[in-house]
Amino acid sequence: MKAVNRISGKTLADDVSIADNLLSRMKGLLGRSTLPSGEALWIKPCMGVHTFGMKFSIDVVFLDREKHVVELAKRLRPNRMSRIYSSASSVLELPAGTIDATHTVTGDTIEIV
Repeated sequence: MKAVNRISGKTLADDVSIADNLLSRMKGLLGRSTLPSGEALWIKPCMGVHTFGMKFSIDVVFLDREKHVVELAKRLRPNRMSRIYSSASSVLELPAGTIDATHTVTGDTIEIV
């Protein structure tokens, strides 16, 4: 799957994995040593994330049901928690720096196909 910002036309990730059941959502990116450029994890449902036990920072895009960006967390470092956003229904975890590189902002629409 691919994640594209419909407003800017920029690709956030060419290789999107989905975590949509209890086990895959709990595991998330744990156990990985890095998240290479072009990869992402789409967690649904999800209103907040943590990076406890992770070895690298990530960017997090919080999406509502229509995949509008409701909030962003740039360079969330290991062993941290994001805020909980009740308007979010899923999150897209990306390599740190992706949000800035793609000029993604609150209100943008992300297409995941």
